[in-house]
Amino acid sequence: MNISFEAPDKINGLMTITLEKDDYQGEVEKTLKDYRKRANIPGFRPGQTPMGLIKRQYGAAVKVDVVNKMLGEKLYGYVRENKIQMLGEPLPSDQQKPLNFESDEPLEFKFDIAVAPEFKAALSGKDKVDYYNITVDDKLIDQQVEMYQSRAGQYEKVEQYDEKKRDMLKGDLRELDEKGNVKEGGITVADAVLMPQYMKVEDQKKLFDGAKLGDIITWNPRKAYPESDVEVSSLLKIQKEDVKDHEGDFTYQITEISRFVKAEINQQLFDQTFGEGTVKDVKEFRQKIADIISQQFKADSDYQFLQDVRKHMEKKVGKLEFPEAILKRVMMNNNKDKGADFVEKNFEASIKELGWHLIKEQLVEAQGIKVEEDDLKSVAKEAARAQFAQYGMSNVPDEYLENYAAEMLKKRENVDGLVDRAVDVKLTAALKGVVKLNEKDITLEDFQKMVQEGKM
Repeated sequence: MNISFEAPDKINGLMTITLEKDDYQGEVEKTLKDYRKRANIPGFRPGQTPMGLIKRQYGAAVKVDVVNKMLGEKLYGYVRENKIQMLGEPLPSDQQKPLNFESDEPLEFKFDIAVAPEFKAALSGKDKVDYYNITVDDKLIDQQVEMYQSRAGQYEKVEQYDEKKRDMLKGDLRELDEKGNVKEGGITVADAVLMPQYMKVEDQKKLFDGAKLGDIITWNPRKAYPESDVEVSSLLKIQKEDVKDHEGDFTYQITEISRFVKAEINQQLFDQTFGEGTVKDVKEFRQKIADIISQQFKADSDYQFLQDVRKHMEKKVGKLEFPEAILKRVMMNNNKDKGADFVEKNFEASIKELGWHLIKEQLVEAQGIKVEEDDLKSVAKEAARAQFAQYGMSNVPDEYLENYAAEMLKKRENVDGLVDRAVDVKLTAALKGVVKLNEKDITLEDFQKMVQEGKM
């Protein structure tokens, strides 16, 4: 067996692997003997089939399988031993000559190899990178307080409807005929729920202004929601396609008016939000909220910092040369169902991501970053905490978070993403201690604006 590797321009490699008969024949013979033991061929007892017959039936296929397996092992072994930074998968070369597996002559295989460009990516205290400290002001705290109040709020019964207070009505619907009388055999819906403030037509909405408990209002559902047959069908408890048959007026007798009232800012709200006895007064409540917001903002600031490190490094390293022809073939091979147009449209962005991946690999290695099991558990817990926070659950017990995180880690599709996240978290923390931070205080509004506009 002979293996050679050429890369005259450092990024386009050609690997040649020549296999002699002696390299694979022993494994072929062993495999054929195993076939013979298991073969169930009419006229022969198990294990007694003549070897010549086994070779005629299975010899060629076994030889191909053994050779392909050996090729993979030797190719990737050579890449590892010689520390070749291969990009993607090896591809059959245009220089490949036809192969004759029926012959005992040497088999020569040629592969095109995409090799990563050589460059140095390093950071030190001489490198200056922006770091944005998002300020927590009273406005943000007030918004969060109101959110907690709303989540802990409830509906209370009132006597008169007020659109501005988002009141909810409950009442009985009855379909009318052309003369304004209750239609015989018409639609009747008990306890139909209405929120007139969401009606699309003003003159229908105004019919409910100042309505009181017990009032009977004549209105037209079809006119109130002219563009939503789904809403009308849901209200009238009919099929969507039947809405056109019920375009007349209805009466609505109000049996209940409910008004949503936010929870008061008191000990009950403190306990409900953060656990019993954790917070004892308004000052502590607001401070606790500020701490939570600050922690959330830190994650945003750290994420943006890593993005700014990326921009800094891409500029510092400069344009990297890649073996585009081979990589386009690799990309095409991985997206056969999407075609050449997809490759051409997305190739530049793919190369840009590949460049950052290679830069980040060097930064990770330089900082000696390794992801341990505890790191995965930590990022999984934070992911779980963030999910619960979306629903206003800020006092989830640690034990519950750990159980949720453990379930996340059981699913393979989650693990790769969590590993990437753990690497980013550890790399960010490390680099903040390496580079010179150009710290800037910024409001959330300005931070979001700059991110959206791509000015960072």
